[in-house]
Amino acid sequence: MIGSRAFGYRLTTVWIPLVFFMVVTLFPFYWMAITSVKPNSELYNARLFPMIVRAPTLQHYQELLSQTAFVQWTLNTLIVAIVTTAISLVLGTMAAYPLARTNFPGAALIALSIAATYLVPQTVLFIPMADVILRMGLQNSLWAVMLTYPTFLIPFCAWLLMGYFKTVPRELEESARIDGASRFQAMLKVVLPLCIPGLLSAGIFAFTLSQNEFLYALIFLTKSAIRTVPVAAISELVRGDVFYWGQLMAAALLGSVPVALIYSFFVEHYVAGLTAGAVKG
Repeated sequence: MIGSRAFGYRLTTVWIPLVFFMVVTLFPFYWMAITSVKPNSELYNARLFPMIVRAPTLQHYQELLSQTAFVQWTLNTLIVAIVTTAISLVLGTMAAYPLARTNFPGAALIALSIAATYLVPQTVLFIPMADVILRMGLQNSLWAVMLTYPTFLIPFCAWLLMGYFKTVPRELEESARIDGASRFQAMLKVVLPLCIPGLLSAGIFAFTLSQNEFLYALIFLTKSAIRTVPVAAISELVRGDVFYWGQLMAAALLGSVPVALIYSFFVEHYVAGLTAGAVKG
């Protein structure tokens, strides 16, 4: 009797909510997957049940890879994401370390300013950003987005890393300084190796956000050859009032693969970094 009650309690408080949230979370990916392998005869037939596929096909993937520049869009997206992530991590670390490990006048105000900068909406900043990019002559180049994405990624990376740097005991750094290491060497050889989970979590966040960013890429990248996947899929696969749903869903599914692989490899470090950085900070 007690065992059945415990099972019922666990079923209603753990498994049913878990299954519900899992279905809600995975349903968009399931819909993308089945839509990308449906032939057009099934896609536009309202009489058929939309949740299953009767005659799966890879035609949409073949057309996406052969009739569009999807490979080039993916390469552009990866270049932008990798360069932007590297810039954001380096500058975020340079901003977070002195704020977390040293005491100087105005440190609290600077930290608050960094956090406030992250809260400014992109829709407010894109007009002055567009003017700056135009004056620098970087429009229609990948540098236009690689230099603008860090404006909203660096504040978050710095905020996350500040909280994580504070968890490292100061005694370790002081011991390295006593042994003759400079502050930069102590940071590089003592603090940063202990903060790898925080660096990974910040890097994954920066990579994901820069890969999925839409507004700046839509404004600054107007040529098809240099577009990233989110913008190119909408611009090239929607022509007038015609939506190429099969190719759109194939592009969305293939575009999510790099991020899914990164999360699957580093999910434990990502969660640990967010927990230490956000909660302890």
